[in-house]
Amino acid sequence: MTHSTTARQFQGILVLFMMLATALPSRAQVRLPRLIRDSMVLQRDTKIKLWGWAAPSEKISVRFSGQSYKTRANKDGHWLVELRPVKAGGPHTMTIEASNHLVLKDILVGEVWLCAGQSNMVHQMALHSTRYAKEMEQVNYPGIRQFWVPNVTSLKEPQENLPGGSWKAANPETIGEFSAVAYFFAKSLYEKYQVPIGIINASWGGVPIESMMSEESLKDFPSIMSTIEKNRDITDMTIRNNAGPASRPSLPADKGIAEKWFSPAYVPKAWRRIAVPGYWEDQGIKDLDGTVWYRRVFEVPATMTGVSAKVFLGRIVDADVLYVNGKQVGSTGYMYPQRRYTIPAGVLVPGKNLFVVKVTNNAGKGGFVPDKPYQLMAGGDSIDLTGYWEYKVGQVNQPFRGGGGSPALQNQPAALYHAMIAPLVNYAVKGFVWYQGESNTGRPQEYARLQPAMIADWRSKWQEPDAPFLFVQLPGFMEMRYQPAESQWAVFREVQAQSLAVPHTAMAVAIDLGEWNDIHPDRKKEVGDRLALAAEKVAYQDQQVVYSGPQYDAVAIKGDTIELSFSHVGGGLITADGEAPGEFAIAGADKKFVWASTKIAGGRVLAWNDEVIHPMYVRYAWADNPVNPNLFNREGLPAAPFRTDR
Repeated sequence: MTHSTTARQFQGILVLFMMLATALPSRAQVRLPRLIRDSMVLQRDTKIKLWGWAAPSEKISVRFSGQSYKTRANKDGHWLVELRPVKAGGPHTMTIEASNHLVLKDILVGEVWLCAGQSNMVHQMALHSTRYAKEMEQVNYPGIRQFWVPNVTSLKEPQENLPGGSWKAANPETIGEFSAVAYFFAKSLYEKYQVPIGIINASWGGVPIESMMSEESLKDFPSIMSTIEKNRDITDMTIRNNAGPASRPSLPADKGIAEKWFSPAYVPKAWRRIAVPGYWEDQGIKDLDGTVWYRRVFEVPATMTGVSAKVFLGRIVDADVLYVNGKQVGSTGYMYPQRRYTIPAGVLVPGKNLFVVKVTNNAGKGGFVPDKPYQLMAGGDSIDLTGYWEYKVGQVNQPFRGGGGSPALQNQPAALYHAMIAPLVNYAVKGFVWYQGESNTGRPQEYARLQPAMIADWRSKWQEPDAPFLFVQLPGFMEMRYQPAESQWAVFREVQAQSLAVPHTAMAVAIDLGEWNDIHPDRKKEVGDRLALAAEKVAYQDQQVVYSGPQYDAVAIKGDTIELSFSHVGGGLITADGEAPGEFAIAGADKKFVWASTKIAGGRVLAWNDEVIHPMYVRYAWADNPVNPNLFNREGLPAAPFRTDR
C-alpha cells in the first residue's frame, strides 16, 4: 500500500466521522448549578425549584423523596422542575436522568437562610479561635451546613451560576471556615427546633449595600444609577486598574528587604526603642506612611520548642509580615483581622529567638493596636510579647497628590448582586440575615431608603413577599467620649432601626458588644443568638419569645422630669450592672444636651438634671461608642439607642 493510498483512506475516515457528528443530534450533558450538589440542605414545607442546563429539548427526569418529575429543556437549554414540599429530615438521595445519570447524596431537608453582608458576616470562626476554642474542638453538628459563596463580581449582567463552592457540615475540621455570626445563629435554631439548618453565606468585607442590590431596585437613586450607566461602557479590568489613588507615586525600595533585617545574621545599627502595642505617631515618629520594622529577642524555654506554636500579634495597621529566626511565618494584607499565626515545629529553639515584624502603613496612624492580645503560646506555656522592642524605618512613601481613582470593583452598584446573589434566587430559603452598614455610615439618610429597597428587592426576586428579614444594628466603635456629642454612627443606627417599619423584619441590637479599636468585635455568639431569637418570633411565630431588648415607645414631660416608656420590656427593665441607667442625656429648647440623673420606676425610665428646668428632649446611648449602655430587659437583651429630638 502506497503512502498516498493511506493518506486518502485517512481523509475518507475523517470526512465520514465529521458527517456522522453533524448528523447526530447534540446530546449535552445535564449540568446543575453549583448550589445543587451533594450534602445540600433544601427548604422544608415549600415548593423546591430544581434547575440546570441541557441540550435544547432534552428530556430530564428527577426522582426525590419517593416522587418522580419530568421536564424538557427549552430551546436555550434551560430547564426547571418544581418539587412538591417535603418534611424536614434526611439524608435523602436524588437521581437525575437525561443523556447522563447524576446521583446526589446526603441531602437534608430543613431550614435554609441566606446570610449576607460585609466583614462582620464574613468573619470566620478561625478568627475568633481564642474565645471559641472549646466550641471549635467539640462541635459536631452534621445537621448544620454552610455553603460559602465565592467572592466574584460582574458589572454587566446577572450571572446564572457560581464559579465554585460546596456544602460543608459543622465539625472540628470545617468549623474554622464557618461565619461566626451565621454559625451561632444556626446552632441556636438547630438546638431549639431540631431540624437541619443550611446557611448560604454571600458576604464580602468592606462593601456598600448597593453592591448587593439589583439594578431594578436602584432606579429611585439617580446618582447610583448614573454610576451603573457609566459602568456599562467600561470593562471590569479598567476599574481594577484604576482602583486606588490616581497619582500614587512609585515606591522607594525597602531597606529592610534589601539588607535582610529579618535575618539572624544581620547586625542591627541605629535602631531605636518603641513600645508594643502602640502607634508610632504617638511615639516620636511624625506623619510617616511607609514601613517600620520591629525586632526583639525573646528567651524561649525548651518546653516550648519542638512543637508548633501560636503567636498573637493583636491588630496591626495596616499590613504586616512576621519573621521568626529568619523564617517568614505569617502575613496579613490589611488592618482589620487579628493576627494569629502558627509557628511550625522546629522554628523556635531553646534560648534566644529573634522576632521581626515588618509593618506597612498607608495612611493615618501606623503600628500595633492597643488593648489586644500579644502572646506566644506553645507546650502549655506562654510568653508576653508586649513591652519595648526596637524599630527602624525601612521605607518612606511620598504623600499622595491629586484625587482618588475608581472604587474597587466589588463596591460598584449591583456588582455583587449580579455575581453572588442572582445565581441563588431560584433556591428556596426561609429568610434573610443581614449584617452590613459600616461602609455606608457616611450616607445615613440614603441608607434609610436603600435598606427597605433591598428588602423589597430580595423578597421580589425570591417571590416571597413576606420572607423574614433579620438585621444587626451596628455595635459601638471608635473612641469613647465622656460628654454628650453628635455622632454619625448614632444617626446611622437610627436609620437602620427605621427599617423595622417594614413588615416581617427584626433587628438584633449590638450596642453593648462593640470594641473601641476593632470594627470587628470578638463577641459574635451574642449577635448570632439575638438574631436567632428574632427568627423565632418573625419566622417561626413564637408568640411567647422575648426577641428584642427595650425599644423607645413614648415620652412624657412632667415638670422637670422626662418619663420614658418602652416596648419589648419582657420581664421588666433592669440595668446590666445594677447601677442607675447610664448614657441618658437631656436638653431644653436649646438642644444643649447634658447628662441626666436616672432611675427605673414602674416600668419606665425617669430622667432629669437639676440645671435643666424645662426639659424637652432626651437621648440614650447617642455616641459612636457609648461608655456604658446598661439598660436591658430581664431577658438580657439591650435597649436600642434612640433620641426624641429628630
